[in-house]
Amino acid sequence: MRIATHILAALVGLTALVGSSTLAAEELPQPKKLTVDRGLTHYQAYTQLLAARRYYAFWNTGEEAYARAALAEDFIDLNLPEGRPQGPTGPIVASRTFRAAVPDLQVSVEEAWVVGDQVISRLRFTGHFSGRFGDLQGDGRSIQFDAVDIYTIKNGRISTNWHLEDNLTFLTRIGAVVTP
Repeated sequence: MRIATHILAALVGLTALVGSSTLAAEELPQPKKLTVDRGLTHYQAYTQLLAARRYYAFWNTGEEAYARAALAEDFIDLNLPEGRPQGPTGPIVASRTFRAAVPDLQVSVEEAWVVGDQVISRLRFTGHFSGRFGDLQGDGRSIQFDAVDIYTIKNGRISTNWHLEDNLTFLTRIGAVVTP
């Protein structure tokens, strides 16, 4: 645990030093709990976590520059939802659609594991359903749901993502699905 804390502190410092001025380091969400593979060098752990944190920032802010910085040009969504384009454009389209329903969407990183060439994350999404989702008009009710993402990192960018969102909780909360 102490090693992970020291690595996280080093990563925060390095992010501030090498982060682009247009991609503010303070906007990169920090994992609340971080576990790092002891077999990784500090640099490997840093680069992998930086890519993940940029992607978290994209979902947290909706700023597409974060997605472009995080995702490889040949990015592949391993469980692409029907109708979503493959490649870096897919998550950008998904974010626009989701933010139309939940304009104040935020993400917190509850836990992250940096292992080998992967970052595994447990994310929590929160906000208020005040926009439109299909035929439904939001009424401002709060939403919260969790997701798990598994990123494979190559050359400092996310090359693949496997993800699972608790869509049933989200759809139930906004009134799109009625549960017994």
